[in-house]
Amino acid sequence: MSVTPHTSGSFDAAGAPLGAGRVLVVDDDADIRELIIAQLAREIGCVTAAGSVAEALAALAAQPADVVVLDLNLPDGDGLAFCRDLRARGFADAIIMVTARDSTLDRVLGLELGADDYLTKPFEPRELLARVRNLMKRIAAPDPARPRNPRFALFGPWKLDLLLRRLVTGDGRLVMLSSAEYRLLSRLVEAPNQVLGREALSPERRATVAFDRSIDLQISRLRQKLAAEPGGGELIITVRSEGYVMAANVGYE
Repeated sequence: MSVTPHTSGSFDAAGAPLGAGRVLVVDDDADIRELIIAQLAREIGCVTAAGSVAEALAALAAQPADVVVLDLNLPDGDGLAFCRDLRARGFADAIIMVTARDSTLDRVLGLELGADDYLTKPFEPRELLARVRNLMKRIAAPDPARPRNPRFALFGPWKLDLLLRRLVTGDGRLVMLSSAEYRLLSRLVEAPNQVLGREALSPERRATVAFDRSIDLQISRLRQKLAAEPGGGELIITVRSEGYVMAANVGYE
């Protein structure tokens, strides 16, 4: 199968699609690819399809994607490993895993390896569209104080490396983060001095997050790592019955 871009929907006077954003659909099932493409292309500016890891890499090399919709069963590799590889290569945009694997272990592992969301087959196509749109809204509404494609977010005594997804001290020492810790910390950093509830911190688990204590454990681990630098232990504050706050101004470089 060739890697094929699809565009449809309304266009402006210059011929550009009104729906912003680029989505790459990676699935070895042609029928599912076409189903997803038909749903997404109504509102998304450009939807590209690939049927394997090799084709997905070629598609991303030819044109970056804002969101990758990724199946886990691919003919030339495992989607979980591909997700981990993309993050290791510095891919910082959104990944939604779409798979028939419905075990809790697969879901948790997918999120730990860097996925932003996880949808189990069979699914309602409109639900996938809604999740893609929510992720794109996050991408399309950057902090006006944030420069385009910054390498580091600076807060308190720390730098967060947005490319390699790790913490850096003032003297250059590195502190590694799990994918879940990075995702949680980056969401706090994106909204400094604002109370973020569980749903905002973990939108991919919106249905169950009110009862999920894993966020508390991840916050505890982050505090321990941040406390390695003077003043770092007080950066994340708990607001009782509401959520957590990054109690620091954030700069970028």
